[in-house]
Amino acid sequence: METRVKQIEFNGCIFQYRETGEPSSPPIVALHALGTSAESWDQVAAGLGENYRVLALDQRGHGGSVRTSKYTFELMCDDLLHFANAMNFERFTLMGHSMGGTVSYLFAEAFPTRIERLIVEDTPPPSLGKPIEIPSKPADSLPFDWEVVPSILRQLNEPNPEWWARLTDIIAPALIIGGGSSHIPQNKLQEVSRLIPNGEFVSIENAGHFVHDDNLSAFLDAVQKFT
Repeated sequence: METRVKQIEFNGCIFQYRETGEPSSPPIVALHALGTSAESWDQVAAGLGENYRVLALDQRGHGGSVRTSKYTFELMCDDLLHFANAMNFERFTLMGHSMGGTVSYLFAEAFPTRIERLIVEDTPPPSLGKPIEIPSKPADSLPFDWEVVPSILRQLNEPNPEWWARLTDIIAPALIIGGGSSHIPQNKLQEVSRLIPNGEFVSIENAGHFVHDDNLSAFLDAVQKFT
């Protein structure tokens, strides 16, 4: 299954994305985790590309996309809106992992009619808990902009309570996929699936936070049954 690497400009910024599948197939937009890139979805895209047009976006500060002076979940949500509009996607399936999953919740809350189906991998919306220590910048060069890390961790430490409160605004069918042995509390994911009116939860054993890497076949099976 061929993956095509493309670039697009919106808001005066260049964003890179990876496209798999036929242009005429129903679209799935995939958002990656903090510190990774769209390439992390390649195996999933190969598995879904027979039936879907999978577009994995490098979010700002990652991969081949723009480095900016500011990084927030809200700005990434805005990037997704511009991307969907530029691609002329009136409705589409949205799939997000970790950081990308939080962006996906925010988008589905703000633009509920744009989402055909929502798939979130092993993350609930951020909520108050034990503060995460913000690490210092490593000496080695990184494949992403380090400034994303402190920016996003600050938001995780001071989350907007509306992110949880507005889960009830999501009207699309939603699948929350948990990694059974992940550091993410699986009961939190279950709670999310109950708050979303049309939500369901699947926990995949023998997997951690990176469910689609740890147990690709089970992840694909869950997604294909859902879609």
